[in-house]
Amino acid sequence: MRNKIMSVVAAAAVAVSGMFFSGAANADEKIVIEGSSTVGPIAKQFAEFFMDKNKGVNITVNESGSGNGAKALISGKCDIATMSRFMKEKEFKAAAGSGKMPVAHAVAMDGIAVVVNPANPVGKLTLEQIHDIYAGKVNNWKQVGGVDMPIVIISRDTSSGTYETFETKVMHKDPIASGVETVGSNGQMRARVQSTKNAIGYVGLGFVDKSVKAVLVNNIPATKSSVASGVYPIARPLFMFTDGYPKPGSTVFRFITMYLSKDGEAIIERIGFVPLTAYKK
Repeated sequence: MRNKIMSVVAAAAVAVSGMFFSGAANADEKIVIEGSSTVGPIAKQFAEFFMDKNKGVNITVNESGSGNGAKALISGKCDIATMSRFMKEKEFKAAAGSGKMPVAHAVAMDGIAVVVNPANPVGKLTLEQIHDIYAGKVNNWKQVGGVDMPIVIISRDTSSGTYETFETKVMHKDPIASGVETVGSNGQMRARVQSTKNAIGYVGLGFVDKSVKAVLVNNIPATKSSVASGVYPIARPLFMFTDGYPKPGSTVFRFITMYLSKDGEAIIERIGFVPLTAYKK
């Protein structure tokens, strides 16, 4: 079934592949993108590629969090909201009240990797253990097979879509312990775990590198293949939202459909996320 679905997506990709080359941009046309720090690298790389092919277009990408992306789209301050979660019911209601009609465009898949410092001997945790660490029930690494040292817990701020996915899929809406340190982006999370031997955190798959160690979750590695196959337990789609469906052939349309092209797929793969497309190599 999955192969059939991917084949349909690939067929759609053939129809739109290259469309972002063929359109003519108006002079000094601008696209403002606001939102997720997880989707931000995709948006930035798309923007760089798109502007290189469309000299009359200026694209700005800001990373203030998924919630702020939704607010910016609703208030008309951006053309595209990047979000690492789906819009909430209250956000759709606010949009309707402002005369906006948010349309979701799923552009990639992502896994949330649970990361520790490379010097930490712990290499795997269960979802239950991760839950109990963040709930404050487990506070020393020796309780989960590590050495005797307190756990420094790092979480994302509540405006983050990554936080909300973690809250749903790991915490099951149980509160995170008081006193947990919060950071504002995936990059800050990675840097904090990298510099702190006894820290634990979580980042989007595209932010995992040698500076941190992604632990196995329920004995499953956080990899592109495990996310693509649906077996990694902390995965989610990544979105770009527009106000209404962009007019076919428009600059926003050509940008928002880049993920369906071979170049868009290559960008998504290079950054470390999972494309929704499937091309025969």
